[in-house]
Order: sequence, then C-alpha cells, then structure tokens
Amino acid sequence: MTSTPPQPPAPAGDTAPESATSPAGAPAPGEHQEARERGRGLDRTGPFDVGDKVQLSDSRGRLHTITLKTGGQFHTHRGVLQHDDLIGAEDGTVITDTAGNAYQALRPLYADYMLSMPRGAAIIYPKDSAQILMWADIFPGARVLEAGVGSGGLTTALLRAVGESGSVHSIERREDFATVARENVETYFGAEHPAWTLSIGDFQDVALELATEGPAADRVVLDMLAPWECVDAAALALVSGGVFLAYVATVTQLSRTAEALRDHGQFTEPHAWESFVRPWHLEGLAVRPEHRMNAHTGFLITARRTAHGVTALTRVTRPAPGSRDAEEIAHPDNEGFGGGGGEWTANDLGERGVAPRKIKRALRDIRQGRDR
Repeated sequence: MTSTPPQPPAPAGDTAPESATSPAGAPAPGEHQEARERGRGLDRTGPFDVGDKVQLSDSRGRLHTITLKTGGQFHTHRGVLQHDDLIGAEDGTVITDTAGNAYQALRPLYADYMLSMPRGAAIIYPKDSAQILMWADIFPGARVLEAGVGSGGLTTALLRAVGESGSVHSIERREDFATVARENVETYFGAEHPAWTLSIGDFQDVALELATEGPAADRVVLDMLAPWECVDAAALALVSGGVFLAYVATVTQLSRTAEALRDHGQFTEPHAWESFVRPWHLEGLAVRPEHRMNAHTGFLITARRTAHGVTALTRVTRPAPGSRDAEEIAHPDNEGFGGGGGEWTANDLGERGVAPRKIKRALRDIRQGRDR
C-alpha cells in the first residue's frame, strides 16, 4: 500500500488576518482550525500565532508545551497563564502568569520534539540523526529511500534536509508503526509533507519495484533488524556513487552488514562508528562534566555504491591471525561475526515487542497533544 504524495502546504510565513475584536496581533476566534489547515508547523520563525506549539520554561528549567488558542489558558498549581498574552508576541519572550511566575516562551526545536513525541517503536536520537544527515550526505533535492520508519523521528529530519525539491520514500513493514509515524510527521510540519511517500511492505520488494526503470535513490538509509538482507536491493536502487547507511544496535549486526557489503562487490570498504555525547555542568567556577551522559545508542555503517557493473577495489589489509579462519567463522558461537546464514529475530537481540496498547496510547497522545 503506497500513499499518494500530498499537495504542498501553504508557505510557512503566512499569518492569520487581524480582527478588530481580537487582542493585538491575534487572529479572530474560530481561526485556530484555519491556521491548522494552512499547514502551521514547528519549522518556522516569527511571532507566535494561533495553532503554534510553544515551549514554556520556568526558572527551575521545568518545561511545558502548549498549543496556542484564542482565549486559551495554561494552568499550574502556581497560577494561570493566558494564551492571548503570547499570541503575537516574539519568539523568546518572557511572560508572567496571574501569580507573577515568569516563563521563557520559545518555539520547540526539532530535538525537543523528537525527544518528547509519542512513540510506538524506539526512535533514533538527535545525536545519531545529526550524524546520519552529515555522513549520508543528505542534501536539498536528494532522493532518499528509508526503511524502518519507526515513530517518524528520523523521517522528519530527512524531510527537513531534502526540502520540497527532494523526496523521501519511507518503507515500514508494520502498519501500526506507519500510522504513528505519519501522525508524528504531520504534527511536526502542520500538514502532510509534499516530498514524502510512505509504503507498507518489505524494503526488498519496494526497492526492486522502484528500480525497474533504473536507479531511483541517491541515498539509502536503513534502520532495521537485518540490513544485510537488503544490500542487493539497495545496490539496484542506488545511483552510481550513492550512499548506503545503516543504523544497527549490536556488534553482531554491524559485523554481518559489513561482510554483506564486502561480499556484494560493488560497494566501497564500509566505515563504521558510534558517537557519545557528554554534557557539561556550567556554574561559575564549577565547570565539569555532568554525572550522566548519552553513551551507546547504536552503530552507524556507511559505504558508497560503485558505478553499476564496476567491482570495487579491495582494500589491502593485514588481518589478525585467525580473524578470517573459516572454521571459527562458521562456529555457532560466532553466528553473525564475519557473515553467517542464520535467520535473526527480535528475540535474538533482546528486543521487546511493542504492545498494541502502547501504539494506541501513542496515537491518543499525538492527537490530544495537537490541541493541548
């Protein structure tokens, strides 16, 4: 099942008309739905308007996200903040509630949205999304083929990078995950994105279908259990010089994907890495690392597609003794390292299944959060 690419939303800079009966700079009552229909999303700047999401931060750093409505109110046990006081105000303003408590009001950033958005499947965190955009070389106008859409976090980042002149074709095997991803993406952009197509099915089938008339993708980005099974299909879909990138959770997945790329023969030597982010505490002279850090989340592995029909140069190496021993590689205890042919399941990686009630809860939170 493939969705038809939607019509583009109205330009993000459009603003609602003013009314003589509304507060200064605020749209008239009843225009909240019109703002939604014009495609208001988080990817814009300028004064706050009806339908915008606003992130409120108090003096202790506690965060609250609200959706602006004419006549709306934000309640805490400390006081009440009027939405009308924010509508028309500049992004970054400081506002007080009825009890005099001050809040810094800012439009949420992509990272804020990704970390707080309701989810069914696990997300790729901002530190890895940033690496993917850089090392997969996602550029404006690129044609990206993505598989394993999950909750839509990485899809949102890809769509922002390719712009409306590019395209992102996302493939997801589970329809319930696809539904959550679709709603998260549309919530972020305020409407259906004109550059996005979402298909339900297997990557191999969809990629082969797209490649019937020639290479259909500049970049392939995979976030799935067994990306090595998709190397052949990715090679057909990619243009010469295109980038293959996979995000995997375990060392065995990493090894098996690397060997599949080498065995194919038309990918350059794979490159793999992981990233750690260590925040720092900044307070006067007490400048030191935080006690907690974002450590391992996953591995990234990339390779370039050679010209079609051209065998990649083999890198000259001096492997450690025994690292290529056929008997060792074939031993059941080493399944996955250096290749292997066994079938993998989520249980092999210790991954827990996503319960249907979690999907329902995520969809409920997305839909309620649009107006909350």
